[in-house]
Amino acid sequence: MKTPARVAATPQGKVSAKKPKPPKPESRLAMVRRARRINRELAEIYPYAHPELDFRNPFELLVATVLSAQTTDLRVNQTTPALFAAYPTPEDMAAAAPEDLEELIRPTGFFRAKSRSLLGLSQALRDDFGGEVPGRIEDLVTLPGVGRKTANVVLGNAFGVPGITVDTHFGRLVRRWKLTEQEDPEKVEAEICAIFPRSEWTMLSHRVVFHGRRICHSRKPACGACPIAPLCPAYGEGETDPEKAKKLLKYEKGGQPGQRLTPPPDYPGLPAPPLGGAAVAS
Repeated sequence: MKTPARVAATPQGKVSAKKPKPPKPESRLAMVRRARRINRELAEIYPYAHPELDFRNPFELLVATVLSAQTTDLRVNQTTPALFAAYPTPEDMAAAAPEDLEELIRPTGFFRAKSRSLLGLSQALRDDFGGEVPGRIEDLVTLPGVGRKTANVVLGNAFGVPGITVDTHFGRLVRRWKLTEQEDPEKVEAEICAIFPRSEWTMLSHRVVFHGRRICHSRKPACGACPIAPLCPAYGEGETDPEKAKKLLKYEKGGQPGQRLTPPPDYPGLPAPPLGGAAVAS
């Protein structure tokens, strides 16, 4: 039986339904508290969050991050073993024949443009930085093909310098959570940095990206299987039925291989297959 709408008498004696009051806008303080609680919840959900590119040193991470544009980390990880076997140092890569380099990175797409960036940054590392990847953002962004996103990835994960990495997943989720309305990555970075302690920036980036890849998908988020649903203003945009939502989970949350061929020891999922093996969704 439906509950009758609340009514009130008008001056003319007519009865009309009372309009519900619109929800109060969230205050800045309430938003910051909710955002920090989201981060704490994500830390419990993904205690093993990590960069999903395979690397052994700052140069490998820099190259892998440049290659990750417009492709999956999985495809990069499947491509870099042969690349780094052929060109293990900036000096080696700087001296590479362009056609040989292009062939090795072809699986990542846009291989001609990426080859030019890799040759340019390797030559710059050799000539301007003594063959070492610099540990300052001011220096990193001078390298061909390196912007703030790539620089923050390298600084946060190879040098321990905190930074927010605004990739597609990160920007999409912080807007979905109403933490920012900005679209420009640098403006997103600035607004999110103002919400969280500096010490949390790097791990926050990993946790948000992990969540975006596993549960909070772009087209059909798994709302019914999302542990932070009570904190999400966008709950209901995706599948809310718990059983149906479970089928949307990816990577270790869905019992599938991850993106790294050599994941960290605490990663609870399966390693990704090498090039030519079975692929998983991005």
